[in-house]
Amino acid sequence: MTEDDTRTATRSDPDGGPFPLLIAVAPSPDERIRLAEQLDGIAPLLLVADLDELRRLIAPAQQRAETPPAAVDTSLVIDSTRATARCRNREVDLTRLELDLLTCLTTEPVRVWSYAELHRTVWRDEGLDGKSDVQSVVKRLRHKLRQLGTGATIDAVRGVGLRLTDRRQPRIGRA
Repeated sequence: MTEDDTRTATRSDPDGGPFPLLIAVAPSPDERIRLAEQLDGIAPLLLVADLDELRRLIAPAQQRAETPPAAVDTSLVIDSTRATARCRNREVDLTRLELDLLTCLTTEPVRVWSYAELHRTVWRDEGLDGKSDVQSVVKRLRHKLRQLGTGATIDAVRGVGLRLTDRRQPRIGRA
């Protein structure tokens, strides 16, 4: 093991201690979703489709440095302070409900959220079903995500709920 490998293997969390990283290889998106749901909360999880993808992700720093940087940043960035979403050089304003719903979906992008869970989290009320409320906000959010030109969208999972999906696999981050 080289010195770089040792530093990578013992990288620590913000508190200064080492942290475990679980790596799983699963060829189908359904298998990756199932694994993410089963391993939720155990440790940080890296899910890849095949070993080639894993090799590209964990390539030594020298090899990554030789790779030219991407010309266009396709990150979806949510700015909670300004209530906006940005991608590339575009920005859209979000209502409080849109911001809360998008934030909720990005906290666990692989997870399928039920309408009831989303309604409780975004509207903060227990007793109401709120499916039509959620669908209304989702419709507006989908339109705004298309305006931004990001590959991220909100997909309905029949009989279950909604999840955030990356069509062109953009990075999703926070400002």
